[in-house]
Amino acid sequence: MKTLVAKSIPNKDRKWFIVDAEGKNLGRLATSIARTLSGRNRVDYTPHIDNGDYVVVINAEKIAVTGKKEDTKMYRTHSQYMGGLKEIPLSRMRVKDPAQILIHAIDGMIPHTKHRNAMLMRLKVQAGATHAHEAQKPTPLPEF
Repeated sequence: MKTLVAKSIPNKDRKWFIVDAEGKNLGRLATSIARTLSGRNRVDYTPHIDNGDYVVVINAEKIAVTGKKEDTKMYRTHSQYMGGLKEIPLSRMRVKDPAQILIHAIDGMIPHTKHRNAMLMRLKVQAGATHAHEAQKPTPLPEF
């Protein structure tokens, strides 16, 4: 038997998927999107080759979380100066920038390789129900 060595897909041949995040659980949705962006859902997955697809997420402001996460989950950033820690709870992040909640979750699940930036560039998150990618004719993500 010979080992299959996948080749990189040109951007014009990548598929476009659309996901409606309304009522979906944050973690489960993020794992499914991260697998699609990195190409792990494909039969010819190879870790050192970027064969992921494009994903458009709509209604990111209506994503669901379980338990007390709405009040207790914190997003932390630090400026590297003394006293430079900033904490923003999930409830305030939902008002400030609802798309950033999903982007932050997916960002932590993407492999930390040289293809990371290219994978994240293929993620398009919209807070509302409309998006600007109708020309690409996105199809629903198979898991949802």
